[in-house]
This record gives sequence, structure tokens and C-alpha cells, in this order.
Amino acid sequence: MQHSYPVRIKDVRRESPECVSISFDIPEELKPLFSFKAGQYINLIKEVNGEELHRSYSLCVSPSDGEWRVAVKKMDGGRFSTYANESLKAGDLIEIMPPNGRFTTHISPEQNKRYLFIAAGSGITPAISLIKNILTVETESQVSLIYGNSSTHQIIFRDLLLDLKNQYHDRMQMHFILSREKMDEDWFMGRISGEKLRKFAGKVFFPRDIDNVFICGPESMTIDCSSTLQSLGISQEKIHIELFGTELPARIKPKIAGKPGESAHITIRTDGRTTEFELPYGSKSILEAALDEKLNLPFACKGGVCCTCKARLLTGEVDMLRNYGLEPEEIKAGYILTCQAYPKTDNISVDYDQ
Repeated sequence: MQHSYPVRIKDVRRESPECVSISFDIPEELKPLFSFKAGQYINLIKEVNGEELHRSYSLCVSPSDGEWRVAVKKMDGGRFSTYANESLKAGDLIEIMPPNGRFTTHISPEQNKRYLFIAAGSGITPAISLIKNILTVETESQVSLIYGNSSTHQIIFRDLLLDLKNQYHDRMQMHFILSREKMDEDWFMGRISGEKLRKFAGKVFFPRDIDNVFICGPESMTIDCSSTLQSLGISQEKIHIELFGTELPARIKPKIAGKPGESAHITIRTDGRTTEFELPYGSKSILEAALDEKLNLPFACKGGVCCTCKARLLTGEVDMLRNYGLEPEEIKAGYILTCQAYPKTDNISVDYDQ
């Protein structure tokens, strides 16, 4: 099981009116543990107004930059994002977990590839990490970025993106899509969608030439764009997706096993210790119930996306409501997302240490 470590905030930098980037002062002895691949994220843990908040944010720097930095966009009703934008400052102590995530690819000087990046809002954060790394390491590779925002002043990392385009003008194309601002050409107005990508195909990018696609943004956008790109001939294996600002729909109801009022017996193993408790069918996820038992377990998004709460199911069966992160082979091996897992059988045994 991954553990968190207390570190100091190195600096907080304003990137747009509603977004700050935060860098962390990682002690020398922890730097090997915190090495990362471009596109990965870290989990942050901070007590805000008496409540311990867990959030995952993508690193927005390249591994060669020599720093650990994330960007946090202020969201309506977002407790941590509001705190980060308004109150977090250099010198503050925060708990962070080592980098994780699969929104990555093998980057090598020998490669000559064509990459397409599609991002909306704060979805640029893992994309810019990958773009910087690719342009620096793969000197023959080409990068195209389609980036959607509401207006010019809301574009996160606008100056950095323009600098990259100027520096690598022969290898980087960039197109801003704005939903609330007039553009010179109508097709760059509105929101990123599958329909818009269909119009761009053969003009902004050529599907047959694309080796890898990275899509990061709201769930509806990523699914729509992925489906359209596949219909244009780009295989699913080439398309990588990361969900940001997932529009979690009205809660999906688990399939309730047993009779009303009956419970499943839950056994959880973590850090070599075993805890047992009863969980009424259909009431709470295994993670929620375990947290109620005061177990110190890893979690972040609680939406089936980040995989921080991944554990191995040793005994019993569960109903997993959503899964945006586990690979098919992991599910075959018995891994579950405990934030989405509800008991289906009387005895459930889960191991966070495997």
C-alpha cells in the first residue's frame, strides 16, 4: 500500500485567473521514490476547515525539469481547489503520495512519431508534461495540440504553450478552441466535440498518420472524441484517456444482495493488520465503510478514475459500479476499486498490501 509523506510547499504561482500551480520541496532522500513519468499524477492530502481532503492532480512538468509541480483550477464548490487558489502558500505543510497513473507512453530518442493531444481546461496539465518531454527527447517527433477553454484569459499555461510552439515551430502545431470568445475562424469557436474533430480531420490532423492520441478533459468530451477518432480509423489501442472534472451522474445504485437489513462480513488487510466489520448490503462502498471504521486507507477521487483505492479481492464477489482505471488483466487478477465496490456475497476479504 502506498503511503503519504509530509512536505513543504515550495511556491504557489498564478497561471490563470482561476488556476494556480504548486511546487513541492521534496527532500533528497525521497526524490528516488517520487521519480515520475510524464503524464502521471500525485495525491494530495490536506486538512481544510477540520476535514481531511484527498485530491489527485497531474504533474504539469517534465521529468527533466527537476521539480514536482501540479496545477489546481478553482472549481465551483470545490473545497480543496478553492483553498489552494485562495489560501495555500509557500512554506505550508502538506501530505503527498508518490506519483502514479497510466496516462503515459514510452518516450525514447530513437522514436519518430506523430502525437495528437486533445485537452479541455485543466486537462492540459498532464498533456503539457508529455508534450514537453516528447519535444525534448524525441527530436524527430511531431506534436499537435487541440486545447479548449472558455476564453483567452482562462487558458492555463498560455505563455508556456506559445513559447513551446515558437521554440519547436517545425514540430508543434497548436489550436485553441474557445467557447465564449469570438475567433477569426468559426470552426475554432465552441466546445471540443467529436463533431468538431470530424471537421478537423484532414485539415488540422490526418488520422492515418497519428501514432498516439492523448485526450484529457470531462467524461462526455473524452468519450465522444475517442469514439469519433476510432470511427476515423485510429485504433483504440492508440488512444489514451484521462478524465478531469468527471461529470459523475446521479449515483448508480448497486445491485443489492441478500434481504433488506442483512449485512456482509468484511475483512480488510492493510499494512499487515487485519480489520473486520459488518456492512449492510447496498448501503456504502467498501472504502466508505472502511473509512467509517477509522482505517487509514489510500483514496483520492472516489469516482472510479484514479485507482488510488485499488486493492485485491481475495474472497467473495462485489458489484463494481464504475471503472475508468483498472485494466482488464488487473480485473482478471482480482483487483477492484474499493470506492466503487459493494458486497454481493456474505463474506468479503480485501487486501490493500498486494
